[in-house]
Amino acid sequence: MADSRISHFTSRRAFLRAALTLPAGAMLASCIAPAATPATVEPAPAPNDTPASAPTPAEEAASADTPDLAAVLEPTPACGDDDDEPTLAQTEGPYYTPNTPERTSLLEPGITGRNLLLSGFVLKTDCTPVARALVDFWHCDDAGVYDNAGYRLRGHQFTDEQGRYQLTTIVPGLYTGRTRHIHVKVQAPNQPVLTTQLYFPDEPANALDGIFHPSLVVAVSEAAGDADAGMNALFDFVLV
Repeated sequence: MADSRISHFTSRRAFLRAALTLPAGAMLASCIAPAATPATVEPAPAPNDTPASAPTPAEEAASADTPDLAAVLEPTPACGDDDDEPTLAQTEGPYYTPNTPERTSLLEPGITGRNLLLSGFVLKTDCTPVARALVDFWHCDDAGVYDNAGYRLRGHQFTDEQGRYQLTTIVPGLYTGRTRHIHVKVQAPNQPVLTTQLYFPDEPANALDGIFHPSLVVAVSEAAGDADAGMNALFDFVLV
């Protein structure tokens, strides 16, 4: 049961990551089954065309041994499937601070660490983007320390009309007893608050963290340019 749940979250997340790279109109269009494409009629060969030679027995055997990828690969589930589930809620932790400043970048003088660009969508389970959703982030610094006196590495923002958010920050350090993580609160206008946490792939401490869940792992890639440019991460929040 646990394995099928993890597989479901993983395949859905792959679909949503792909949606982030598309324009908003294309993302929404992907929720609708495409119309049938008219068959293409091949022109008759010209009189001087040389007919294709018949395959040799060796070529026929090789073709028979090659699997049809379309037949063996599991199709990606469409956004809005009946079995889609909202993003998993997790504990708030002891260091939440309300009334954070509204900002899309948590970088400021004195903050060290590897830059991180975290982005994605806030969606409903039927694939509808949630405009003006509140997304509030907080995490520890590069040394694993939370600022509990001010608002360093804390801030909130609102999604745009397509449900997109984008946060510039740093990769958090390792807080004692936990794997690497980012705390988040997400709220659609006039709806309940989702409190959760985001995690990073291939972290050794993931397997030892009692709160970690694979459905909350971000998709990461190296930022373009210099190796020290930072990391890009994608995650889409799905609300009830």
